[in-house]
Amino acid sequence: MTAVSATGLPPEKRLRWGILGTGNIARQFARGVLGSKTGRLVAVGSRTQESADRFADAFDIPTRHASYEALLADPQVEAVYISLPNHLHALWTVRAAEAGKHILCEKPLATNYAEAMVAIEAAREHDVFLMEAFMYRCHPQTAKLVELIREGAIGKVRLIQAHFSYDMKGPRENVRQQNYSSGGGIMDVGCYTASIARLVAGAALGQPFANPIIARDGYRTTVALKAEGYINPDNRVDEWSMAVVRFPGDILATLTTGIQVRVDNALRVWGSEGSIIVPNPWKPSEPPSQGEGRIILQRDGEEEQVIDLTLEGVPLYGIEADCVAAQIPNRQASSPCTSWEDTLGNMITLDAWREQIGLVFDTELPAALGQPITGHRMVARPDNNMRYGEIPGVGKPVSRLVMGTMIFKPGTVPRARALLDHFFEMGGTTIDTAHVYNCQETVGHWVKLSGVRDQLVLIGKGMRNLGDGVEGLNTQLYRTLDQLQTDYLDLYLMHADDPAVPVGELVECLNEHLRAGRIRAFGGSNWSIKRILAANTYANEHGLTGFAASSPNLSLAAWNEPMWVGCITASDPESRRWYRASKMPLFAWSSQATGFFTGRYAPEDRSRPELASIVRTWFNKQNFVRLERVRELAAQRGVTPAQLALAWVLNQPLDVYALIGPQTIDELNESLPALSVSLTPEELRWLNLETGTRPF
Repeated sequence: MTAVSATGLPPEKRLRWGILGTGNIARQFARGVLGSKTGRLVAVGSRTQESADRFADAFDIPTRHASYEALLADPQVEAVYISLPNHLHALWTVRAAEAGKHILCEKPLATNYAEAMVAIEAAREHDVFLMEAFMYRCHPQTAKLVELIREGAIGKVRLIQAHFSYDMKGPRENVRQQNYSSGGGIMDVGCYTASIARLVAGAALGQPFANPIIARDGYRTTVALKAEGYINPDNRVDEWSMAVVRFPGDILATLTTGIQVRVDNALRVWGSEGSIIVPNPWKPSEPPSQGEGRIILQRDGEEEQVIDLTLEGVPLYGIEADCVAAQIPNRQASSPCTSWEDTLGNMITLDAWREQIGLVFDTELPAALGQPITGHRMVARPDNNMRYGEIPGVGKPVSRLVMGTMIFKPGTVPRARALLDHFFEMGGTTIDTAHVYNCQETVGHWVKLSGVRDQLVLIGKGMRNLGDGVEGLNTQLYRTLDQLQTDYLDLYLMHADDPAVPVGELVECLNEHLRAGRIRAFGGSNWSIKRILAANTYANEHGLTGFAASSPNLSLAAWNEPMWVGCITASDPESRRWYRASKMPLFAWSSQATGFFTGRYAPEDRSRPELASIVRTWFNKQNFVRLERVRELAAQRGVTPAQLALAWVLNQPLDVYALIGPQTIDELNESLPALSVSLTPEELRWLNLETGTRPF
């Protein structure tokens, strides 16, 4: 096939494309590159030489590789288009980034939000362009749609209706109909409906996109989406489904998708002063729908207006290729094309949609934890900036940042894998769990299959409730070992104190577990200094081992009251003096005050019911003054407020370890620089409102 006539760059200046895969979508993109103004095809990679040769012959591609690895190693290839089945998108995006190639990856970027985080992190780390291939986003029709919405052509947007569904009628062996390949309607074309609804809602709100997220505190994200769907019990994918989404501003959207039912595949938007219909939102100006690039605008009281947006000369996928070439210097696309944050928002929406209808892919089950998303054996990066301490009895380096796991409930295997893998790779060794978190099974699967148990410092906690006593401690410890799939815990903490239980009984019990090798060291979380002293006095008097560590709250923000009953803080000066004098290792939980210093919360959020626990615990005048001081000093230091607040904890003259609870790789990455921030005693005092004199 010869190139379509199109004005543009001469061959020697065009972006040199390689294509991974030889399926139908790869053929569509190849035709697009041939008709583009900026690209040329130089190589194709397939699993067999025969397939690569056949594809290359069809599109006059000079270099044919019999493996994907060979294409990525080809120095003439500058950018790659990944056209593989959905379950391979994240893996090959990571490998393409490692090879230094710019990337256009077919939608969806990954199987789920967690994999998408890993793929984007690889692009950021290796400084390459990455865009999720929603080709319709690159067409002028979409830009015009955004323009009309933003300028208020139909008033305030109230309802959005997006359809994309077709009747495949093909063999069930097709990858789009298989669970193992992350197939089904939502992933194949439902992702388009979520994408355009988010784009329109964002335009209505004056933003590049909107996410249907109504609440996000330090422990969970709530997505305003309800859905129903039919999952075929044989191939275990959704064959048709509908979702209702609520966006900020009370904008509602209905999303319809399927692979076994044909609908009209249009976009409709209703506002307070009219409506918009886009008959062909997905493939404008693309055969066989040539001439259907148009928007129908109906303002109240006016005649219908048809805006023709059909393009001549450059095919739709050629426009997409030209978009990539134009935005490579920025490493990601700008709206209405798909930025990294836009992709992540869409993946959150798709995850919520699938959760609503009960669709889980094989790659999201615990058995998939045997290999990191990157496809590499896990190893700590040599350039990490992690710092370490020692806990008597543990015998391993204990990372100063400790990974909290409260969010890793059942069903969160993909996110646990992404975050725990990255934490380990960045030098993290210490992981905090608890019986009451309902996280231990998920973490245990990762521990078992990651192959790095001997390098981990696993913290378990039990006996959280009054009345648990020694019997409860024993039962919960055995269950923790079973769920974490390990023979021992490096550190076991009694999660709360029960003053009704004599300290001697607890010390005797824990020493028995210590002698049996079930734990290497023990201590208490939310134990008063008085009771810690009593426990260690008993141990000394009876020739037993005492507390090796304590875990109270410690953060720059001072709470009004504990977030949970029975919790204790060491933020007061007296407690900090004792920990300094005693040199007792301190594991500071909620070291970032549930995200208070991220800027996520403002005084006017007091009335938000979903933030009731945050408001009750952290909202007070002094903390917002601390926040302003943190912002001021952070700007002076060139760090973020969250980093500076975490550095306040790490710079205390104590043997301190900070527990963090990131929900994303970005949040985890933001915590790491705090390890390298040094604060003077004067800065520590000023941040904590102990002096009014600025130290700078």
